[in-house]
Amino acid sequence: MDWLQPLSQTFPARALILSPTSYLLVNAAHIMAIGVLFGAILSLDLRILGLARMLPLAPTAVYLSRVAATGLGLAMLTGLGLFSVRPGEYAANPAFLAKLALIALGLINILAVHLTPAWRATTRGADPTKVLRVGAAISILIWGGAIIAGRWIGFI
Repeated sequence: MDWLQPLSQTFPARALILSPTSYLLVNAAHIMAIGVLFGAILSLDLRILGLARMLPLAPTAVYLSRVAATGLGLAMLTGLGLFSVRPGEYAANPAFLAKLALIALGLINILAVHLTPAWRATTRGADPTKVLRVGAAISILIWGGAIIAGRWIGFI
């Protein structure tokens, strides 16, 4: 993984390495971004699965999708910063690789769901189809797994 080492010499990486406070803040921001991401995804998926029926699904789905996208963007940005501090170590860590694989699967699931006519119909007020409910259940498993893999990184 020597080809990743120059990343640890970039200005942002050096700033995080040399300032424990900066690293702490970026790490905290990463955790908060994951909370926003997973909180929005879990809330939306549970609503698709039939919980909280008092919430109208169409506007809830649109809103929570945007919140999740914002959380994902912030998690990726802060995650890249954290990765840059020790890129070789992270790239060789099986838990980190599992986390990345699960994130990729989660993104594929999002695309698969959001590109269906059923999703578009749901955002216009239709009830979720069985396909959307299956996608929601899979989503919860994938994103929950990504969080578990992320926590596992420090234990390997």
